[in-house]
Amino acid sequence: MQRTRAQESRAAIEKLYITMRHLFMRGSYKPMGVSGESLVDSLLVLSPEIYGLLSQDEKIELDGLLYVMERLPRGIEECRYIRLISREGYENSNFLAIVPAKRKRNCYRVDQDQMYVEMTRGRSDIYDILTHLTFLYIEAEKIKSNSTDTKGRFDLNWEMLSKIVQKEERGDEIDQEVACSYLSHVIGRTFDETHAAVVKFEESPHTSSLFSIVYHMGKLAMDEVFEGKDREISFSSTLRQRVGHHVYGELWANKIKSVLFEEGLIDRPIHIVSANLHSFLNTIYGYQALGLTSFAQIEKVALDISVGAKNNKKKDILNYAQKNGFIEIHDESGTNINVQVFDTARMSKETILPGLKISDGKKKKPIILVMDYAFGEQAYECFDELLKPFETMEGKSYPLDVLSASIMGKAGILTGNKGDIMIPDSHVFEGTADNYPFKNELKIDDFDGHDMGVYQGTMFTVLGTSLQNKDVLSYLMESSWKAIGLEMEGAHYQKAIQSESRIRQSIRKNVKVLYAYYASDNPLETGSTLASGALGMDGVKPTYLITYKILEKIFN
Repeated sequence: MQRTRAQESRAAIEKLYITMRHLFMRGSYKPMGVSGESLVDSLLVLSPEIYGLLSQDEKIELDGLLYVMERLPRGIEECRYIRLISREGYENSNFLAIVPAKRKRNCYRVDQDQMYVEMTRGRSDIYDILTHLTFLYIEAEKIKSNSTDTKGRFDLNWEMLSKIVQKEERGDEIDQEVACSYLSHVIGRTFDETHAAVVKFEESPHTSSLFSIVYHMGKLAMDEVFEGKDREISFSSTLRQRVGHHVYGELWANKIKSVLFEEGLIDRPIHIVSANLHSFLNTIYGYQALGLTSFAQIEKVALDISVGAKNNKKKDILNYAQKNGFIEIHDESGTNINVQVFDTARMSKETILPGLKISDGKKKKPIILVMDYAFGEQAYECFDELLKPFETMEGKSYPLDVLSASIMGKAGILTGNKGDIMIPDSHVFEGTADNYPFKNELKIDDFDGHDMGVYQGTMFTVLGTSLQNKDVLSYLMESSWKAIGLEMEGAHYQKAIQSESRIRQSIRKNVKVLYAYYASDNPLETGSTLASGALGMDGVKPTYLITYKILEKIFN
């Protein structure tokens, strides 16, 4: 039987993850060696949408390159050796921490050739960065091929690009149009495409220029072939020992529960929410501090804050919140997940929103605990540790009285458009038959009258958003799975909720569950993938609408 393209793609995803897990356990590998070639071959077979022109022989994928460089430390393209480490004390050294623009992690340029990258968010984060690095090595090979002939002689455009980069490094002025002309030949793109990409990279404050990135990627590839200077990716022994053991999740959860204990909140009813760190703050205290009585008013204030409008109410809301039961818990564990606590007993109003009354009596008044987004498998690690009873130094145990668990996230939509809303009734874990059906307290009807697309059905929790192509996604949508979207955390959250409520019985069995996602991209539409850019202001309405509806459900 001849395999379909979707079957080949799913096999490639499985091979990628098996290979990455093997290389991680081994401790190191050469990206262009035998082991690295297995990753390269699988990624080329898969040819994910987010990496665009990856499988083309000469053309460099520019949107995908910007997407990747905003998630990797600045200067990584210059380094032959990349070492993935745990939190091992570099934060106490004199090395300057480099934090990528779109991914919170500390990175350290140890010397000219070495970049150390802290990985404290679990396996998903490690696999994600390895996929991005494999993409860079594939593109570097194209740059090398475009810039040299069969005898290893350098092309004139490459030599001129080298001089342009040297000028940039000295701070000299360059003629950008002339530079784009040289660069366009090196990357196999038109002058217009090249110039547009150069501008995009200039507008991204945490990446090097496109000239510099392309030059250094190509130079490392050439040095490996012509001078025998191999590139290498390695994993520290401490990282290999800690991954999978909830080291950072436990530190994170214990800090939160310690704060609840110290504030006298540990025995109060709790609503736990995984979401961004602005919508619940602005919605609850926007109503309480500014008297905003409708969703439309809250949305308008949120938009003003998002665009930094003059005289926006961000400071007014925060100042009021800090005097009315708002507590911030900044992460020190390495999970990069900050937390907010809302103590409804300290609020000056008896309603959380118009018509939604806070419970009577201080002992019964709940707290709302909002945690920032987790990443992939990290969601299970952190949620599982958070839901366990709090153990004091004296050996006393305090089970948490969790009334509800709400997950609001960003997801790729398969059946609608950017900005639409997805309401899952089950999560299926990609690459396995693991499935998590559940009763979602949120329904399509809850979002009627807001002129938005809303879809209900199965969501796929994928191994990585950068490992999907149209063949796989079309299969998930059109087969009997009838998937409406894909994301990276849902099944992990639900696994933690089910294990703690139904097996370990750390929390009540009848805990309410609320899931809703807004579409940050449509990976089936060219120009609407994650690499095409963030949702921007279009994300404000669905974010705040979901926030509003979650609060309605848990306080009604």
